[in-house]
Amino acid sequence: MPKLFEIRGIRYFFWSNENNEPIHVHVTKGEANGEIWLEPSIKVAYLIGFNNSEEKDILDTIQQHSENFKNKWNEHFRK
Repeated sequence: MPKLFEIRGIRYFFWSNENNEPIHVHVTKGEANGEIWLEPSIKVAYLIGFNNSEEKDILDTIQQHSENFKNKWNEHFRK
């Protein structure tokens, strides 16, 4: 499970066995979790247990770091 980074207690990562899926990032904080697709465009698959402020922070972080996340995904899966 490659960890991309953690900010404000929210961990951003992807699973190592997801190379047949479009690029996406998982997020978790305590019992809260979610998944955000980065391709073909940024889209929330689900966010469960996060408050509105955390959801906004997650989406802002995804927007700011989407290219870096895509690069890390491609490095990990050798694309």
